[in-house]
Amino acid sequence: MRRWNGWGEESTEVALPAHGQGFLAERVGPGQVLVDASLDQALARVPATRLPAHPLISLDPEERLRHARGQSLPDWLAMRSGEFGIFPDGVAFPESAEHIRQLLDWARQQDAVVIPYGGGTSVAGHINPQAGDRPVLTVSLARMNRLLDIDEDSLIATFGPGANGPQVESQLRARGYTLGHFPQSWELSTLGGWVASRSSGQQSLRYGRIEQLFAGGRVETFAGTLEIPCFPASAAGPDLREMVMGSEGRFGIISEVKVRISRLAEQERFYSVFMPDWQQALQGIRTLAQARVPLSMLRLSNAIETRTQLALAGHPRQIAWLEKYLALRGAGDGKCMLTFGVTGSGGQNAASLKQAKRLLKGFGGVFTGTRLGKKWAENRFRFPYLRHGLWSAGYAVDTLETATDWSNVDSLLNKVEASLREELAAEGERVHVFTHLSHVYGEGSSIYTTYVFRPGASYQQAMSRWQRLKQAASRTIAENRGTISHQHGVGRDHAPYLVAEKGELGLAALQALSVHFDPERRLAPGVLLED
Repeated sequence: MRRWNGWGEESTEVALPAHGQGFLAERVGPGQVLVDASLDQALARVPATRLPAHPLISLDPEERLRHARGQSLPDWLAMRSGEFGIFPDGVAFPESAEHIRQLLDWARQQDAVVIPYGGGTSVAGHINPQAGDRPVLTVSLARMNRLLDIDEDSLIATFGPGANGPQVESQLRARGYTLGHFPQSWELSTLGGWVASRSSGQQSLRYGRIEQLFAGGRVETFAGTLEIPCFPASAAGPDLREMVMGSEGRFGIISEVKVRISRLAEQERFYSVFMPDWQQALQGIRTLAQARVPLSMLRLSNAIETRTQLALAGHPRQIAWLEKYLALRGAGDGKCMLTFGVTGSGGQNAASLKQAKRLLKGFGGVFTGTRLGKKWAENRFRFPYLRHGLWSAGYAVDTLETATDWSNVDSLLNKVEASLREELAAEGERVHVFTHLSHVYGEGSSIYTTYVFRPGASYQQAMSRWQRLKQAASRTIAENRGTISHQHGVGRDHAPYLVAEKGELGLAALQALSVHFDPERRLAPGVLLED
């Protein structure tokens, strides 16, 4: 059963180790535990619906509650406190493109706002209903989750947009294929959501971001059905796919997705390397990326994240032995852990591993084999569950991300971390901040930062602290040549900063597209583009 007030399945727990709690207490202070609301308390706040009955729509209060929020920290605080704010008036469950068209027509008749809903994993406010006179209809695509076709000559698969990560992979792997798209939200997020938010998977170095995987499909809009043909390449004007990728539901609801798939690899392994310090680590990962060594993933943790990961890993005696060994090999207090993957045939992987080892040893890298890499692969979708363990211990955790070119990576990373560390200092609060680079390109890299802080004495204080931290970091990113989002999308939280990236003329063009497809502004108002 999926949690109503947090991430993932109720049966999955990731507790904070006792020594991990001590580690955070030293750096942030003793935890501050807030009281959680019960489901009954939250349900008591669901108002009467403003929509009439419809065969495709549930008006059930619990269904409406479970589709009212995503997974951002403000969403977390709303769910844990039971103070959701605004609820959808109904949740629709279409099973076909025709059903979606019926729902759009019905929404127009009812003068309703429509919010497309994939897996509910948004961390930027995409799916949250807003206060207003018009009723809100959330359209869940969960039942449109089947593999519809595979063109085995062209390696093109056609899916319903509501297929989540496990559903996509299980249906493809049964036929000997993979999409290879593994965002951290993979367990719950959906194929249509990946397209709508320009998602990036952890192994995009091999398989590509969703931009490379999305081949075509169909979108249902208030102006009609937009068909996106599937070509290997085309010079016939601007690519219609670009109007859909990153549109975040503002132009229409994706009803069919065609993706480029790959045959399953013969072999896959993940390795860990410890670099002696950040500067050598940064040079090493940049050299690997620009040399185009055929790896499937690269992830570099800075020194603070490396220390934090080792402290929270459990098995303190084994970690102590590892620390001693690394110190003897020249990777002491400032060490940074780099994890990389090789995916392909045995011969290809051996060649890639040899090339990676040779390059990284030139920067002082100490190889520790596949044990830590295997642990990373086993647990890579469990990190979001750690929020529960931290919350129970009295700590709030959130993440933010950006991307910039290599000449700016170090500067922007340091400025973002400093903005977070300093923001609460005036009230005597410390913030534990750490960062990794998880998606690298020839010209630059993503920057993914995690920050842990004490929530304070109340939910209101926790929200105030988060707002200050988020705004400080977002301003820093926008003012220092970073994109406001590399992989989480814009939603509502990042919309105020989009003008720094797109410019006034660019935003006006996007607004014109929105009006063209949705002249009455019913689809996800306020998402991506501020109204």
